Order: sequence, then structure tokens, then C-alpha cells
Amino acid sequence: MIISKSTKKFPNSKLRFVAVIHWMLDVGCWMLDVTAKPPLFTRLSLAAVVIVALGLLSSSHLLTAEPPAPAAKVHQVPMLSPEEELKTFQLPAGYKMELVLSDPDIKEPVLAVFDGNGRMYVAEMRTYMQDIDGRGEEEPMSRISRHESTKGNGVFDKHTVYLDHLVLPRAVLPLDDRVLVGVTDSADITLHRDSRRDGVADESKVWYRGGPRGLNLEQQPSGLVWGLDNWIYLTCDSYRLRWNGNGAPLKESTPANGGQWGLAQDDYGKMWWSNAGAEKGLWHFQTPILYGAIDVANEKPEDFNQVWPLVGLADVQAGPLRYRPEDKTLNYFTGCAGQTIYRGDRLPPDLYGNVFLPEPVGRLIRRATVKVEDGITKIENPHSKSEFLRSTDPNFRPVNMTTGPDGCLYIVDMYRGIIQEGNWVREGSYLRGRVKELGLQNNIGRGRIWRLTHQDYQPGPQPHMLDETPAQLVQHLENPNGWWRDTAQRMLIVKGDRSVVPSLVKMAETSANHLARLHAMWTLEGLGALTPQLVREKLHDDHAMVRAGAIRAAETLLENGHPELIGDVQNLVHDTDPTVVLQAVMTSKRLEWPDWKKTAQAIVVGSPSQGVKEIGGQLLVDPPKIVGNFTERQQEQLQRGQEIFRSVCFACHGFDGKGMPMPGHDGGTLAPPLAGSKTVVQGDAVLRVLLHGLAGPVNGKTYGAQMVPMGANTDDWIADVACYVRKAFGNEGPLVTKRDVRRVRKANEGRAVPWTIEELSAASPIPIESHAGWKLSASHNPGDINKLVDGDDATRWSSNDLQSPGMWIQIEFPEKTEVAGLVLDSTRSPNDYPLGYEIEASDDGHTWGRPVLRGRGVDAVTDILFRKPVKIRFLRVTLTQTSKWNSWSIHEFRVLKPAVK
Repeated sequence: MIISKSTKKFPNSKLRFVAVIHWMLDVGCWMLDVTAKPPLFTRLSLAAVVIVALGLLSSSHLLTAEPPAPAAKVHQVPMLSPEEELKTFQLPAGYKMELVLSDPDIKEPVLAVFDGNGRMYVAEMRTYMQDIDGRGEEEPMSRISRHESTKGNGVFDKHTVYLDHLVLPRAVLPLDDRVLVGVTDSADITLHRDSRRDGVADESKVWYRGGPRGLNLEQQPSGLVWGLDNWIYLTCDSYRLRWNGNGAPLKESTPANGGQWGLAQDDYGKMWWSNAGAEKGLWHFQTPILYGAIDVANEKPEDFNQVWPLVGLADVQAGPLRYRPEDKTLNYFTGCAGQTIYRGDRLPPDLYGNVFLPEPVGRLIRRATVKVEDGITKIENPHSKSEFLRSTDPNFRPVNMTTGPDGCLYIVDMYRGIIQEGNWVREGSYLRGRVKELGLQNNIGRGRIWRLTHQDYQPGPQPHMLDETPAQLVQHLENPNGWWRDTAQRMLIVKGDRSVVPSLVKMAETSANHLARLHAMWTLEGLGALTPQLVREKLHDDHAMVRAGAIRAAETLLENGHPELIGDVQNLVHDTDPTVVLQAVMTSKRLEWPDWKKTAQAIVVGSPSQGVKEIGGQLLVDPPKIVGNFTERQQEQLQRGQEIFRSVCFACHGFDGKGMPMPGHDGGTLAPPLAGSKTVVQGDAVLRVLLHGLAGPVNGKTYGAQMVPMGANTDDWIADVACYVRKAFGNEGPLVTKRDVRRVRKANEGRAVPWTIEELSAASPIPIESHAGWKLSASHNPGDINKLVDGDDATRWSSNDLQSPGMWIQIEFPEKTEVAGLVLDSTRSPNDYPLGYEIEASDDGHTWGRPVLRGRGVDAVTDILFRKPVKIRFLRVTLTQTSKWNSWSIHEFRVLKPAVK
């Protein structure tokens, strides 16, 4: 410290050294008695001072180095006790929060569900973001715990670990005394049972084999919701599953649902989706997803996606784009997840049927009222420029909600600092800096579950359905709490006891409660006991939603040999209720009845209902298709790629590849457009981005989301989605194979950071546009050889003979030209690609050295990249294999040059 003070005024290194020597001599003189002979110890000390000075001289760079920049000051966000956190909640008058469970009994909870006896199963992601980089997330250290109120008073006093050593569990569905479970990085769903009744699962097996997954943690399915229609729905994946006794489940494809974390069902079996990546707080709720992911313009007010938090820390992934500059609060949905429809009976009735959507980034819960007007489902925030529930505690992280057996609302509070997965908190990201400044990475290992109650209501009784007979379960279908109805229906179907069929038929016919009639009908459908006679009666039920439900239920019979119901369903296109009309149209479309489209068009055009016009109009529009002449294998690959894109990539890039619009930013999108992108269609750039991600501005423009690495997926997965984006949205890029992915992966295996657009531009070969002075020749059909480079893919050069070794085409450049690769495009003659080839180079056209590259074609576009560029005058492509069926054709021949560094 003394040295630094003595030398601060000497910027020159030599002067600094002189100052140090001066200071040392001062010290030496202080140590010596200059009027006396120095003692031995003092002489040795002075010698040490000189040695130190010489050492400093030899390391003078230490004196010239600037002092290290001070680390950013950490304003550590404190963690509160549950009692302290309770004081931070802001709620409407009359409501209150009650603590149900807390750490250490649970840690890092992400969902809570109840079985037929009211026991709560909690999925605990105990390895989620335990440091700022998310190291060790995939270690099998997470669990599902079970919590029971042994006294039946709503106080959970018995705690067991139902399943341990899991990888980030994300989906739990109790059936009867068995439980379905889904975990991260696997599409498998397993079935478990506690046969010893000690709270620990001791029987396990795979129920659905989906195989491994490699998607980012935040882009994997959740849900496992047993729908009113007896199909099990998940987010992300474009399929639904159905219980099939003790065998493997049935599986059926659905349109892409656009969901991410969390899934909710309303009274009529319509699923409600949200997508945090796309900043979509509630969407695709106009129709059951089986018929399409449909949204209409006026389904919610323009300001619905704006949020109104109390915490202003600006700790949001998108940085300044997503917080208000005046108070640093989140301005729009960005973490929306874990929604539920309140269907209980122990809160004020004006909450029934409302959607509750947690926003963990904003530390709030949005309430949305729901109403159907003229066939259009509409939602709005009844708390103008406010929220139903907010907290001032930065660690309040509501990630899931559910209606409980007691009729109250349950809120899963992950209670932690970081709520974004590691890919969004990488080095160089805006969010990482804020996390460090606030010490949020230190706030881990906690978790709470809260119960929302009201001063005018008492929680309802605890169920004991696991101990009841099927006849007793039937009675619960009339319960005012939707949780009881759903659970009773599910358990009746899992039990498969058809002795209750007569009582179900009676309930479906005579119950005064239209919801009971609906559940009874669907329970019969699930038991395989639904008859055309009952369906025909329900098609004329007094309640429109029962009529609509009967049309849906009739699909099962129509698919299994009961065409006599077709006329009954078709007659309902003239129903007085728009929802019934739309359901009749949707069923006719799904079952592909003859002339369904012609009939539907007439209904849509002639209907006075705005809902029939808007939703029906969308039902009539066919989804965009990839047009081209592809082999069966290529079509399968493109179809897989499309499914991946519509499950994951659309959230930022939009279904049309033009970028998902970003609310609050006119013309702004979450990600760059893929349509017309050179990064997508040229070279290896798209593979590099898929494997390692993309950071920073693109062509000078900053977007709201960052492209995260997808390299954890298989080579096939990467190739499939790359092929799709190269052939969709009007793009005309060459297809890629898993060998291409493997090559690019290996070439960049040491890379740990995302690419920038500048790096990609420098790394990607580009076509040589000018063909001036080129001389082309060929061993076969040389008269057509110039069609290779005429810019018209409708023309082609063909060998006019079957492929055989030695067949060649050649280019002579006017001067030595640096070549990085070739593209042989045979898309319009998809089977005429070269089975095997070698590339040769020459300076004079006579002497040819060793081949630059050997390879084989695998599809209509042969994309050839050299290991390193070569500078040549003559280039020849020679076939090395024989084809018994195909000639060699090329519509467009492109020569690639290295990108400008």
C-alpha cells in the first residue's frame, strides 16, 4: 500500500522504479544508525531491500500494469422466511395466502398434483440452476415427494419421498394408486405404484416409450393432463396418448400446440396453452387443439400481455427491451408458465372458470376472466394496470398452480434467485451481469407451496376416493368442484368396471347439472360403453356445451363403424349456438367427410356469427406445405423437421419463418427471419448456429431472444430441422445429412460460446456469381454443358446414359481461382445425383494430382465442402460408382469460394 501511494504520481515505469528505490533507501536509512557501523542484521536487511528492488526491476511490467478493475458491487438480494415472505403479498380484499409446505420438506418445487385421497405429489427439480452456469443439472438427484394430511384437516403432516434419484421431473399424473411420471431429457413416461403403502413407490415400469430427448430444459414437454375426452395431453409434443388398460397407450397425432411449461383444462375439455419463449401468455384456446391451434384478433385486449409487477430489478433476459426504464419493472409477459383454470367451490363464485397465469419473472400471478361471445372465447385482466397477486420479494417465483380437492387454489413457489435456465445466463449475456450484481445465483435450495383462501369460505373436505367403490365414484361426477369430477372420471376409466354403466346412462340423461351429464357421457365413452342412441339424444340436449360435447364424443363411434350418426352431426351446422356449429365443422373436417369443405364454406359465408366466420375461416385454410420433388426418405425427413420447428423453433421465429412479433415493439420480432436468410441456405452456417447458438446483433439489429445451442440433440435431429428451414418459407437451400452435422460438430467440438453473425459470415463459403471466361466440358452430352450455369433450374445437363465410373464434367477457369466447395443441384431430377464421386484439380488440364476429395451423394443436392480451399485453374468431377437405373443430371452447378475474412 505504501509503494502504491509513493509511485502513484509517477506514470513512467523508470520513474516509478526510482521512486521505489528512493522509498527503500529511506527505509534502509531509518533502519540504520548512520553515525554508527551497521550491525550484521541491519546490513542483511538492507541487502534484502536491494534484492527486492532488483527483482522489481526485472519485473517492471508489474509496475506498469494498470490496477485490476474493481468487481461490480454485489447488492445481495436476501432470502426471507415463509413468515416474512407472507407479508410481501399484495391481494384483493378478503383473500389471503396460507403456507402449506416449505423447505426443508421440499426444495425447488415445480408442480403439485393430488391423488384420489388428496395426497399431494410435488416434483422437486433439486439440481435446477444450483450455480450461475447450471452445472450438474442432469445429475439424478431430483425427486417426487408425497405429502399427506393424516388428520384430514388440510395440514400436511406426513412426508415421504415417493420417487428419488430422478433427472429433473416435470410431469406427474396420479391415476388410481398408480402414478405416471415424465422426466427431463426423456420422452418416456413411466408408471409407478406404492404397493406397500409406505409412501414410497416400489413398482415401476415404462408405460410409454418415447426415447431420449436432447432439447434444452425449457423446451421439453410438461402437462400430462387427462382430458375430458379421455386423452392425455402434453405440451411441446404434437401427439396425445390414451390409457389402454395395462398395455401400451394409444397414440394419435395432433396439430402443434405451441405450449411450453404448464397446461390447463376448462370445464369443457379445452386445453389452454402458454409459451414463455414466444412471450405468449395464454393462446390457442379458441378450439380443442385436436382441430388446430387457432387464435383470433379480438380474443384479448391489446394491453393484455402487459404486466404490472412490484419488483423492479431489471433482471430480465431481453434486457432494456423488456423492462420499464422509469422503475425497472417487467413490462410484458416473458416467463408465463404453469397456468390453471380455477374450477373449485371454496372461493368467491366470480373466480370460477377464470384462468390464473403465474409470471415468475415478474413475481406475480395474472387473473384472466373468460367469456364466450358469439362463438369467440375472450379473456381480459379485470385488475386494470395491476395484478391479482403480486409480491415485493424478488425470490417469489410462482411456476405452477392447481385447483385442490378442498376447492382452494394452490400456488407452487420455487422461491429462488435465478429462474432462467443456464443457456440464457451465459457469459456475455445481459442477464448474467444483473444476476451477479444482485447475487441471485446464491439464492437456491428453497421452495414453498401456498394455498389461496378467502375470508368468507372454508376449505372443503379431504377425499377418500382410493377407498371407494365405482358406484360411489359416479356420484362425484355431480360435485361442484371440477377436481372431484375429473378425478372420479379418470379413476372409473382406469378401473374399467362396467357395472356402473346403467347409473352413468341415467346421469347423462337426467341430471340437472349439465356438467354431470357431460362427464357421465365421456365416462361411458372411456369405458367403451357409449351408444349411438345416447349420443343422438345428447346431440339435442338443452345445453349447447353438452351438444358440442356429444359431437366430439360421436367421433369415437363414427371411427368405429357407426356412419348412421353422420347425418345427425351434419344437421347441427344449423344449430343456434356458434360453438355447436363450429364443432360440427371441426368434426367433419377431422373425419374428412366427402364434400366437408364445400358444406363448411357455405356455412361460414352464410353465418351471421362472427365466431363462425373467423374461426371457421381458419379451419378452411390448409397449412402451408413444402413444395418440391423429393424422395420418400426426404419427405419423411422434412416432415420430422417441420414437427420439430412447430414444437420448438416457432416460439421465436414464428410459424411463417418471419419472426415472432414482439409485443410492444412495432415491427420488432423475437428472432431474425428465416425466410430469405443467407445464413440458413448457404454453407454450414445453419448447422453451426443449431449446434452452438447465435449471440449479438444480426445485421445491426438486436432481437428479443437469443438463439441457444441445440447441440445436445442427435445429428439426425439437427439435420431434420436444418433441412426443413432450408426448404420452407420460400427458401431453396440444399438438404443436409447427419454426416454433414457430424462433420461440423467435430470441426467445432472445442467451441464453448455461441457464434456471432460476423464469425459466421467469415466462416461460410459463398457462391461465385460471375461465370465470365469459364469453359465447361463433359465426357457425355457436352452440347448441353452450359446449362449447368445458366441460372435456370428448369434446364439441366444430363449424361443421357447410366452413371458409370470415369464419367466426368470439367471447368476451366480463366485464371487460378480459390475454390472452397461445390453444389450439384439435381432437385428437379431427384434420383440423378452422383452415387460416388471424386474431385480433382490441375494447373494445365493434363496433369492431375491426387483427388482433392472423395465422397458420395445421398440426395438431390450434393453439397461438397473441401477440407481447405484450393487454388486451381482446372476442376473436374468424376463418377466412381455405377447406377443400374439413373443417369447423372445437374440443373444448377455452383462453385463456392471462401468467405471474405
